[in-house]
Amino acid sequence: MPVSAPADKRFRRAHVRPTRHRPWRSRWLKLLAGAAIIVVLAFGVFGVAGYALSSKRLAIQRIAVSGNVRVSTGEVHSLLGGLIGANLLTADIDASRQRLNESKWVADAEIRRVFPASIAVGLTERRAVMLGRIEEDVRLIDQKGDIIDNFGPDYAEFDLPIVDGLGPGAGLRVDPERFALARRALAALQSRADLAKRVSQIDVSDRRDVVLVLEDSVLVHVGVDRFIERLQSYVELAAALRERVPDIDYVDMRYDDRVFVGPRHQEHVVPPRRGGRK
Repeated sequence: MPVSAPADKRFRRAHVRPTRHRPWRSRWLKLLAGAAIIVVLAFGVFGVAGYALSSKRLAIQRIAVSGNVRVSTGEVHSLLGGLIGANLLTADIDASRQRLNESKWVADAEIRRVFPASIAVGLTERRAVMLGRIEEDVRLIDQKGDIIDNFGPDYAEFDLPIVDGLGPGAGLRVDPERFALARRALAALQSRADLAKRVSQIDVSDRRDVVLVLEDSVLVHVGVDRFIERLQSYVELAAALRERVPDIDYVDMRYDDRVFVGPRHQEHVVPPRRGGRK
């Protein structure tokens, strides 16, 4: 009589095939999905970029200007007129900044894009610190020693002594050493308005001696320091000096104990020591 043996689970039946894993198929599917996403994103980016470059909403309609005093807003608009109507994203900002920097009163210019359709311009202007006579012309000179423009009726508000002897430097700059000397003298005079109004010109031809030309054409030699002290001393002694020399050409105040006076068309006279000292 046949006996059925219990099935041994340790053995597989021959007709059942084992499942085969195919990892390469999964990787390819992931790669294809990633590529499809990239293509979609690329089309989206190109679409947005194309819209942005052609959109009228990004066409520049306004130029806002700040920091300008000497340079009029109209002049800035004239220099940057080519930006109006240009696309905000593709407008040549560097070329526009260069045009502004070529303006005689502009020291530096900053241009920013302001979405959706504006340009903001911030100017730093040059500052005139003296009037210099160079090659027979009086020029406005800025704080770096650069020539800004010829002095004329448009600049009547610059009530400054004319500086002679600056000498032409390289390009549109004056001699730096003489310029620095003139600036020191001007700064000292600005601290004493009562004395400054007596000075019509300053001569720095000699780097070792500033000469102050007064309204009565007297030349006062004050050296390279103590400008106010020496000019004040001359003012206090002027009446006494004129008693001895009625027509004074120059006065040399560089020495502590003596004043040298040069009369016009005569040999110079040396008055007594100051304060009656002998």
